[in-house]
Formats: sequence, structure tokens, C-alpha cells
Amino acid sequence: VQLQASGGGLVQAGDSLRLSCAASGTIYANDVVGWFRQAPGKEREFVAAVTWRNYKRIYADSVKGRFTIYRDAAKNTVDLQMGSLKPEDTAVYYCAVNRYGDDTSNLKRYNYWGQGTLVTVSS
Repeated sequence: VQLQASGGGLVQAGDSLRLSCAASGTIYANDVVGWFRQAPGKEREFVAAVTWRNYKRIYADSVKGRFTIYRDAAKNTVDLQMGSLKPEDTAVYYCAVNRYGDDTSNLKRYNYWGQGTLVTVSS
């Protein structure tokens, strides 16, 4: 499966932004699709994930209540709606597919990665 992330840009603190991840190829029922981010000089970290089968959504504590992940099975897309953005949300955001279907916040369990889209939040 190939993943294409889009929607990044420059916004101000408090603004909203919606990222989209389009998958070409098959997303299987057991798959998990996740969003991760990597800020300059930092390790890549988990943001949110959604299970394909039953639409269970999981969030990192740092974004809970501000970000929402959506899955459209008909379009093979996973969007990340980001609200109340903060400068510390500045990062390259990546979408990825976890074929194992488990340990959804562990980036080592993700088999396929998109190219990333840059989000910059100014104060």
C-alpha cells in the first residue's frame, strides 16, 4: 500500500487544520492506520490511530480533546482534524499502516509510511 499525506501548512496558534492520508492499495480489516509526527531534533511520536475494522480511535495524551481522526473506508482515506493548535504541534506529520493490528502507538509496528506533510504553528 502507498500512502500520500497532504494538508499541511503554516497556521497561527489556536487555528485548525485538517490533514488527509490517501491510501492506494488495500487496507485490510485487521489494519490500523495511524498518524505520527516528528519535530526538528526530536524522535517521531505517535499522534492518533484508527482501527479499520471497528473504527476504534486512539489518541496521544498531548492531542486528546484537540485532534480527531476520521476514517473513510469507501475512499481509503484517513483524516486528522487538528484544533486549538499550539506551537509545540509544529512537526512533519506522517501517516502509516500497521498490518499487525496491534500496539497501535508503537511506530515499530507500522509497515508502510507516507512521505510526510509539514505543519508549522506560529505563536
